[in-house]
Amino acid sequence: MRDLDLKHHFAALGVDPAAVDLYRRLLEDGSVAPEQLSAHGGAGGAEGVEGADALISSLVASGLIAPDGNAAGRYVPVPPEAGLRLLAGRREGQLNEATVAVQRAYREFRRQTRPASADHPVEVVTGPAILSRLKQAEDHAEREIRRLDSPPYYRTRTANNTELDHLARGIGYRVVYSQASLARENYLDGNILPSVKAGEQARVLPSVPVKLSIIDDTVALVSLSISDADVNRTLLIVRPSTLFSALVGLFEVCWKSALPILPSGDVGSSIEPVEQRMLGLLASGLSDEDIVRTLRISRRTFFRYLEKLQARAGVSTRFQLGVYAARHGWLPGEPA
Repeated sequence: MRDLDLKHHFAALGVDPAAVDLYRRLLEDGSVAPEQLSAHGGAGGAEGVEGADALISSLVASGLIAPDGNAAGRYVPVPPEAGLRLLAGRREGQLNEATVAVQRAYREFRRQTRPASADHPVEVVTGPAILSRLKQAEDHAEREIRRLDSPPYYRTRTANNTELDHLARGIGYRVVYSQASLARENYLDGNILPSVKAGEQARVLPSVPVKLSIIDDTVALVSLSISDADVNRTLLIVRPSTLFSALVGLFEVCWKSALPILPSGDVGSSIEPVEQRMLGLLASGLSDEDIVRTLRISRRTFFRYLEKLQARAGVSTRFQLGVYAARHGWLPGEPA
């Protein structure tokens, strides 16, 4: 059986690697019992029948396998759609919990703030001072900048020369973009793709809960509101504290939940560059209209490419195309 590299894809949904090993074996063998796993050295590190039982229980709970109705004590894989929806729902729940935790931490900060305290870990910046404070914080980066990116933007220009300079000096960037970022005119070609080419790790979510930049482990820059305040006039600067730790946790949950923006690596000469980009944008959740505008192609050309890819994969729906693309290396696995 072809190695589908399931660990990479299931890792984003929080499935234990040992459970993925067992799932792969079930896909290969069709049916298996816990004592068989124990007799052959376990599955993915499971030790004995007890360890195999634990892995089987986790896969049953995930909706990926079920008891074999034709053989007592044995288990078989089941169609994955319901299980995958369950796993994705759990990850979304974790993201919601992290968002609530940050909001609670901020409300607690507002209750306890004393304006006369000069050494308070949170500072509010407004008006023209925002741009200079942003630049000052970014210029002090030494290792990594983590960012949740969403409109509106403090700068009107598209290209991010500061990030390109940092990447050239070896400073890492991990950025989670909202779909609204990708839909902004010229932002994908003028900002995101040049940064990715220079070394940025980029992923996308349907939306991000807050605009956020974390500079190393020293300072976080976050908009005071999540949706409807004038974020271009107010910025929250957070230094190491309970709130800072909550913001770091929020970013990491968003990062694990997000999808890579574009296909990476060599997928063979049979896939054209525009088709690679289209697959990545489809996986990112952009609408047909946004993809057509981003790729600068007509709707007729878009559907022609889509039909061509579906025919090549031998499928009839976009969901089936996504599954085929993931299994055959047309889409990236989970980066380390």
